[in-house]
Amino acid sequence: MTISSHLSELKRKHETLSQRVEEEQRSPGTDNLSIVELKKQKLRLKEEISRLAS
Repeated sequence: MTISSHLSELKRKHETLSQRVEEEQRSPGTDNLSIVELKKQKLRLKEEISRLAS
């Protein structure tokens, strides 16, 4: 897997997590801890994307 394709895959995963966070935040019965965990995963992906892009 090339760096470019790996970056594309990470960005796709990041976008998927963004959508899940938005959905969870709109859902009235969602546990805040699950939202926090999703946001942490998003941050880890963003950091990995930044690291690979530089």
